[in-house]
Amino acid sequence: MAGGVLVLAALITSSSARADDPATLHSEAERLRAESQGLAAEAQEALLELYALESSLAGAERRLAVLAERQEELEREEASARLQLRIARSDLSEAERRLGSRLQTLYVEGEVDPLAVILGAQSLDEALSALDGLGRVAALDGSILEQVRVTRANVDRAVHRLGERRAALRGLVEEAVAERDRLAAARSERSAYLADLASRRALTSRAIRRLTAEASAAEAKAASLPASGGSSTPTPAPAPAPTPTPTVGSGTQMTVTATGYCLRGTTATGIPTGWGVVAVDPAVIPLGTKMSIPGYGDGVAADTGPAVRGATIDLWFPRCSQALAWGRKVVTITLL
Repeated sequence: MAGGVLVLAALITSSSARADDPATLHSEAERLRAESQGLAAEAQEALLELYALESSLAGAERRLAVLAERQEELEREEASARLQLRIARSDLSEAERRLGSRLQTLYVEGEVDPLAVILGAQSLDEALSALDGLGRVAALDGSILEQVRVTRANVDRAVHRLGERRAALRGLVEEAVAERDRLAAARSERSAYLADLASRRALTSRAIRRLTAEASAAEAKAASLPASGGSSTPTPAPAPAPTPTPTVGSGTQMTVTATGYCLRGTTATGIPTGWGVVAVDPAVIPLGTKMSIPGYGDGVAADTGPAVRGATIDLWFPRCSQALAWGRKVVTITLL
């Protein structure tokens, strides 16, 4: 918005009220050049910030990728631990079932009496082997049951720790996503700011070209005026012969260069600027001539300008963005 106001103010200075003051026009053009240099410096700084943001954003994307790999690895570890936990629970259930079955058998058949084992043995070695077997079976049952319980407890703790790691990793991922989104938003803002600066520089450059052209035209006009003599009673210059008004018929087609502009004010015919107001060279297209312009619509020759010479016309637009979008193009108009 500030850039549009700046260029609009510059264009207003090039109206007919100041078209005969080359010094003022050159001064305004110099001021706009300084403004353009300031915009270029801002653009360079913004571009460096954009590069830094893009580098940081790439780093955030890489961190997210690493965290995603860690998440997948942790999910595999957790799946393996849960499988081990199910196996440990199954082994514990089986060990408890077998121990219960053995106890039930002992209950049904009666407790094994060591003395009966000794008396029923055919030899001392047989008795000792039988007693040793009973002891080893009891010790093995107890050892297996204890080992299964320890394994289950260890796996339970491992699964719990994996759950804690998963929660912590989820927090890290959320922080990384938030940082990535923040950097992406900042990059978009910097990109939009750079585009705005480029648009403002384009508007300023166009205003400078217009001011320079009008200053040159004013200087040429001033140079063409006769210098005053040293006599106290100057001899009046002969009145110039009137310029014949060109005649154009209805339906006449003419190829011209059309340029968009957006300054506001009063035209050479006294009417305010508005849609359809066309600045022309009266020597080519008489003031008051109506015309049809492809891509623009109907217009009327109601204004002039020092930069409008020959087969050229200026088309008025209410917004400078529209005038810039039109730019300068060659069109074939139809005079009505």
